[in-house]
Amino acid sequence: MTTVANASSKRLRNRTETPVEYTWNLDDIYTGWDEWEADRTRLDARITEYAALKGTLSQGPSQLLAAFELSDALGQLAHTVYFFPSLRYDEDQRNNDINAKRQTVEALFARWQQASSWFSPELLAVPLETVRTWIDTNAELGLYRFAIEEVYRQQEHVLDESGEHLLSLAARVTSAASETYSALSIADAKFPEVTLSTGETATMSYGQYRAVLATNRNQQDRRTAFLAHYGTYAANINAYASLYHSVCQRDWFAARARGYSSTLESALHGNAIPVAVVETLISAARAGAAPLQRYHRLRRERLKLDKYYPYDFSIPLDDWDHTYDYSSIVGPIVESVSPLGTDYQARMRRGFGGRWIDVFENEGKRSGAYSAGVYGKHPYMLMNWNDTLDDVFTMAHEMGHSMHTLLSHETQPFVYSDYTIFVAEVASTLNEALLLDHMLEHASGGTERAVLLQHAIDNITSTFYTQVMFADFELQVHRKVERDEPVTADVLNAIYKELCETYYGDAVDLEELTPITWARIPHFFNTPFYVYQYATCFASAAKLSKTLTDGSPDTRETARASYLTLLSSGSNDHPMAQLAKAGVDLSQPETVAAVVTQLDGLVTLLENTKV
Repeated sequence: MTTVANASSKRLRNRTETPVEYTWNLDDIYTGWDEWEADRTRLDARITEYAALKGTLSQGPSQLLAAFELSDALGQLAHTVYFFPSLRYDEDQRNNDINAKRQTVEALFARWQQASSWFSPELLAVPLETVRTWIDTNAELGLYRFAIEEVYRQQEHVLDESGEHLLSLAARVTSAASETYSALSIADAKFPEVTLSTGETATMSYGQYRAVLATNRNQQDRRTAFLAHYGTYAANINAYASLYHSVCQRDWFAARARGYSSTLESALHGNAIPVAVVETLISAARAGAAPLQRYHRLRRERLKLDKYYPYDFSIPLDDWDHTYDYSSIVGPIVESVSPLGTDYQARMRRGFGGRWIDVFENEGKRSGAYSAGVYGKHPYMLMNWNDTLDDVFTMAHEMGHSMHTLLSHETQPFVYSDYTIFVAEVASTLNEALLLDHMLEHASGGTERAVLLQHAIDNITSTFYTQVMFADFELQVHRKVERDEPVTADVLNAIYKELCETYYGDAVDLEELTPITWARIPHFFNTPFYVYQYATCFASAAKLSKTLTDGSPDTRETARASYLTLLSSGSNDHPMAQLAKAGVDLSQPETVAAVVTQLDGLVTLLENTKV
């Protein structure tokens, strides 16, 4: 391989300067645009073919099977047709020609959605018992049993034609609060400029604010940044409260219109998640706040701060300027997943060696990182490697997603090839946990060990505790709306202040503006009852990690087989049932308590690590 010293120059390079072995190979999808155009044309024609099936489902099992098989074929074709221009565009988002090709596929997707809108209503017109008889007498149709029964399960909360039409007309109105939040927080937000102790001036947008919190060791500078950034929200806090009240009213309207008893039940029904899962998650996290508080007391002591605030959470305890060559981490990441077996490791090596990854940043390239699964081909991963420890764990994280996708695609037909958010982060989080264990075992000294421990702990505090606290806030406010209780800025601030005091105890001090920081969380306004899934995935991964690495060889082998079955199951069952087969029951407090135990152990290790 070309030396990474050349490939990872800090100068933002032109893409042509990146050695080819560090770029993904999209020829595995199509060898050129002519081949892509032929499939795009074929997709267009087959959408028309699918629309022509309308009115045939009641004729019998062969017609229903034909509709499902054509839908699968269309789905696989659409995957390749879409991802080829999409991934090309992410290489350099300044390329308008490729963006135009991507948009033509998006237009086809819209036409496909319209062409398939008849399917569910037409299927529901056939009695379920009739369809079950078809399934029992047609082995090929039996493959689609779960997908078919899901259509009927959802029927309970589907309105008649006039009711559904009325709700569709209300969609633009009910989205107004979310759209206004975005306008108020982004387009119209005026974040002030501040002068830091160094004499440097900076506008306290969210990105600049986060940078100060993560790098500036002067607490007064961090406080200045905090007050400036959140002062913008405080100046409009009554508007934010009104918008959030509208969001909750919208959710309650939709829940009642469809016959749900609560907004939470409405949000969870699609994936058949019991309400008790969220309630158990919140109660167990509240009861397990002691290690979180212990960690923050340790941080206060190590940072030598008389007062310790939430804006002190991100500053590293130790200076660490070590860099990580991309080529140096491939081996450790593969070695770290040995508890998952040699076949899993072989697939991972194939990913690293087969040009599935676009590694380094270049001019115009999309920021961040992701894993994209192209059904029938293989996953692709986008990275923007800058030699940091975060990059190391991000690589393990995205490779976890890619292995999940690969196993699912190898095992499942297209109809079940995807997986829900409820289980998606399990694979990525588990890979990070295994890598942490490996890196701790091979740490160069006390400082690196302390940095690794802090990274792991901060991952738990932000991905588990913070997200549960957010879910706690959402649930409390929605239930107030369901009880017709007032939801004002004062009410919202009081709820958030109580949550901070409950989760952080006396380990953390609060500024006067701390209670209004709920107003900055976009998920509250855009995707209510979503964030709890980050925490459930983390809890699931903690439980699975323990079973994979503890106990007798036979116990570990059973856990490994169950876990790989989970990764191979795609969406062929409800996520709670899938996790249960892997030995995870999120309705039980002890599952969530595994995260609390994990954090407690990591904090103890950090306390005992000498730098």
